[in-house]
Amino acid sequence: MGGSDEANDRQRPHGEGPVHHARTGRDTTLAPEKRLRRWMLADTAVPHGRHAGPHGRAEHHERAHWLRVMCLTGLDYFSTLGYQPAIAALAAGVIAPAATIVLVLVTLAGALPVYRRVAQESPHGTGSIAMLAKLLPRWTGKFAVLILLGFVVTDFVITMTLSASDATAHLSENPITAPMVSGREVVTTLVLLAGLALIFLWGFREAIRVATVLVIAFLTVNLIVIIVAMTHMFQQPVLIDNWWTVLTTQHGDPLFVVAIALLVFPKLALGLSGFETGVVVMPQIRGDPTDTEAHPTGRIRHTKQLLTTSALIMSGFLITSSLTTVVLIPAAAFEEGGPANGRALAYLAHEYLGPEFGTVYDVIMVAILWFAGASAMAGLLNLVPRYLPHYGMAPAWTQRNRPLVFVFVAITFIITIIFQADVDAQGGAYATGVLVLITSAAIAVTLAARHKGQRGATIGYGVIAVIFTYTTVANIIERPDGIKIAGSFIMAILVVSLISRALRSTELRATSIHFDAAAQRMLADHADGVIRLIAHNPRHLAAQRYRDNLRKAQLAHDLRQDGVLFIEVVVADSSEFETDVIVHGVQRYGHQVLVAEGTTVANTIAAVALHLRDALGCETHVYFQWTEATPVTNILRYLVFGEGAVAPVTREVLREAEPDVHRRPIVHVA
Repeated sequence: MGGSDEANDRQRPHGEGPVHHARTGRDTTLAPEKRLRRWMLADTAVPHGRHAGPHGRAEHHERAHWLRVMCLTGLDYFSTLGYQPAIAALAAGVIAPAATIVLVLVTLAGALPVYRRVAQESPHGTGSIAMLAKLLPRWTGKFAVLILLGFVVTDFVITMTLSASDATAHLSENPITAPMVSGREVVTTLVLLAGLALIFLWGFREAIRVATVLVIAFLTVNLIVIIVAMTHMFQQPVLIDNWWTVLTTQHGDPLFVVAIALLVFPKLALGLSGFETGVVVMPQIRGDPTDTEAHPTGRIRHTKQLLTTSALIMSGFLITSSLTTVVLIPAAAFEEGGPANGRALAYLAHEYLGPEFGTVYDVIMVAILWFAGASAMAGLLNLVPRYLPHYGMAPAWTQRNRPLVFVFVAITFIITIIFQADVDAQGGAYATGVLVLITSAAIAVTLAARHKGQRGATIGYGVIAVIFTYTTVANIIERPDGIKIAGSFIMAILVVSLISRALRSTELRATSIHFDAAAQRMLADHADGVIRLIAHNPRHLAAQRYRDNLRKAQLAHDLRQDGVLFIEVVVADSSEFETDVIVHGVQRYGHQVLVAEGTTVANTIAAVALHLRDALGCETHVYFQWTEATPVTNILRYLVFGEGAVAPVTREVLREAEPDVHRRPIVHVA
């Protein structure tokens, strides 16, 4: 579009194909700060114009069997076994097994059906957030997504900090590594998080093979520990009798036990993590040979198998681990600073299988907890660029991996220091993020079922949504740290989003521009080197309005009646930032009119003018009338409704998009 190659590349409208730079490879002639900037911005998180869900990939990549992908999601889901039994014992005491059974029932009868439906409704990895965005109209949907993103960031960030903190807890209790870690838990956790960042800065790619090996090894050693612990437990019935005596003495009424189990259930919500990850990795799953992107039937079926299998495996481990840890480990060991705090199964591994096996267990546990953080980081790097930039609510650099890595790692550092790498203290925040995501998914599938007229499904999912809503509220009341952290993230996202939307308001927003056959014929009639467009409000379609607009333009700019086209922009959804612009050619009262569909009037007219200049090689003129409103009112109308201040904003969009004043379409205002 004129000017330097660098300027053209920077300002090129989206949808015009890839940008090719004159130089490739490392340029040693650049100044160090420019080389650093190029390195920072080199790793693109999302190809522009593609808005697949978290963990989404391009269409042409090798997909994996669902069992191997289950291991990828298991980095987050299964790794909660490292701390879930200890948290359950600390929260519920001798009632922990009953509370865990409640958790399993909610998992299998609530979360699992919800996410199987999410997989059905959102097979491209966009998850329940995208479902809500589609079901809720315009700005309502956008703000709902922004709020949910705050909880998603809470979930993923706390996953990293909690997992790293628990890995540190395992190292601090291991006899070999304890001298190096004891008293330095916060520093050790920060080092683990920094190591995680280095992987992504170097250029991390999710390694399903590594995840498969880790998860198999992790489940195997946990199975061994639980089998040995249960054998020891049944060989000494007195241990079970002691537990039962305490349970019946303190809580003699079975109904009272159930009531307490329901009350402490929100504290155990960590065991529900991983379901959202299970649906967002759907693009990784190999489907049937007959699958298409529009109808990936096999991929949906395999995702449902993944969700069901992982839920059943986790349910079995949760129940057995909760029972063995409560029966075999003294209650004092779960307290803060106790040897079983945050590491109940590791305690059993050392106690009943010796320090050698215990060390092997700790190594595997630390590795999977560390990689659970990697899975969370990958989720963030795939999630944020696919929503916020698409809404115009994030700076352009958020589409690059490396700057985001620094941002997210800095946040994890702050969270770790605030909570002093305490696993128990972070449990509430983690549970809040997990529960809000599951609750939003339940609401999304309820609305989807209602939208399709499925009355029975609507009632069923509605009941699940109510249960999770209660659980979420109870968790927030009991442990408000989670909502405080999530609220901080939400406020930060909202503020950054609104500022970014305002700062990016003068960008070209057309990902592509298409003219229908009638519009192409009109343009062919005017291919004489000059195209003249008169902006017209599509709300006023009376013949007199067109005559008045034409007459005013002729008087102000000495135009002839022939050789002039009217241009109208229909704003379908001003909350969208980018869109494909479709231009239709229509005849009204003898006038030729181009009707474009876009997200804003000014940006769409600017994009069409630039496209006409490039496609036809002609000089483009656009004629406006001043808008009758105050400047503040016009700005607000533009930012919220895509209208107002059309003439000056169109000129500003063109100025930013085309640095060369001699090639820039000309704006006339009367």
